Amino acid sequence: MRVLLLFLSVLLPGLLLSTPALAATGPIDMTSSIAGMIALSLFILAYILVMGEEKLHLRKSKPVLVAAGIIWVIIGIVYANHGMPGPSEEAFRETLLEFAELMLFLLVAMTYINALDERGVFDALRAWMLQRGFRYKTLFWLTGILAFVISPIADNLTTALLMCAVVTKVGEGDSRFINLCCINIVVAANAGGAFSPFGDITTLMVWQAGMIKFYEFFELLIPAIVNFAVPAVIMSFFVEDRAPSVVYEEVEMKRGARRILVLFLLTVASAVACHSFLHLPPVLGMMTGLGYLQFFGYFLRQTLPSSLAKKRTLAQQRGDEEALRRLGGVVPFDVFNRVARAEWDTLLFFYGVVMCVGGLGFMGYLQLMSHTLYTQWDATSANIFLGMISAVVDNIPVMFAVLTMQPEMSHGHWLLITLTAGVGGSLLSIGSAAGVALMGAARGHYTFMGHLRWAPVILLGYIASVLMHLWLNAASFEIFGRVQ
Repeated sequence: MRVLLLFLSVLLPGLLLSTPALAATGPIDMTSSIAGMIALSLFILAYILVMGEEKLHLRKSKPVLVAAGIIWVIIGIVYANHGMPGPSEEAFRETLLEFAELMLFLLVAMTYINALDERGVFDALRAWMLQRGFRYKTLFWLTGILAFVISPIADNLTTALLMCAVVTKVGEGDSRFINLCCINIVVAANAGGAFSPFGDITTLMVWQAGMIKFYEFFELLIPAIVNFAVPAVIMSFFVEDRAPSVVYEEVEMKRGARRILVLFLLTVASAVACHSFLHLPPVLGMMTGLGYLQFFGYFLRQTLPSSLAKKRTLAQQRGDEEALRRLGGVVPFDVFNRVARAEWDTLLFFYGVVMCVGGLGFMGYLQLMSHTLYTQWDATSANIFLGMISAVVDNIPVMFAVLTMQPEMSHGHWLLITLTAGVGGSLLSIGSAAGVALMGAARGHYTFMGHLRWAPVILLGYIASVLMHLWLNAASFEIFGRVQ
């Protein structure tokens, strides 16, 4: 820490002040300066620490938060040295505004998911699956299909954790089965999230930027199905077809669970309507939806005493001691407790990434990257390559970089980068939030190396989905009368 402070207070200003003086009339190209090299090195170092989260036990938000702060301090010093602090301040505020809209959107979605979890919706789904006595192979397909179907609404991270809870409970410590199921769940959740604005942060970013309209995302449905189905079919041959021994579990959803689900769907509809019909940011509809939940939470608290009294009377008449015990532990529903349980590490990581990439873009690195990829390469090759890169570097900075560069691409190419950035992270366990979360939830069973062994199979699904998109949506790749 002392070394870092010494660097910031003594060495860093000296290096920045040695940056060659440039014209103080526009943005400064810092890509070849010492300051730019320092900033780029910090970002790379931060991401190395992020990728080592599993081994270091260091939350991924910490390194990117520090890197973001230092990068913008570097920018501020350089612009102050050139007597033009205004552009750097304006650029920071614009980048912060982009993050704020996305963060508030995600916060509302996470709050609703936590509320549904607290009301027992996901536990009821898990219990239903366990009670049916499904065999291993059936469970492999069922959890994968459910992950694909639920993730467009509940986001890929939450969906993956839910399905993982089922698999680990049924798998009874069978590491091979749990590992295969977790890989299948990660691929399915990422594929399902690729054709919905609500399925992944990257799709949300593309939608909010106005590059793809809400209904246009569904053009990626069939390629997403192919991305999930190809590796799932191959892996299913390696799943034992035997029945697990499962203890019967009965779960009763809490009062208001179904109504909260309806309110969530209404909130999503409000966000879509604001963006599609009123041309206002979707976050307006989501924040209004948080108000829906707050009013309903007030209703639940006010009617709780009368509801408990009725249930106690019925339980006493039946002589149900277990029901009376459960009723004694009921606590009022509190929206702000659900807000507090949001995945703040993910949100802060998102802030750090957006600010880091925004800072590097302001320095000129994204323009340089855009020129290299989208001028020297064709857009199709560039987008396929970036999708594979997202397996190593999280898809959030990849997509944010592309949106910041805004290369001249056809509608089909914007759909392609949305698809590849969404499903490319499935190639490695660290390539998506769903994979990282499941390494913690199924620790010891689902591992980096366990996932890596099936990477060639997942790559087949990636290639097949890209080819399917290129074939199905060929007309949307037309730009200026030719195909890129």
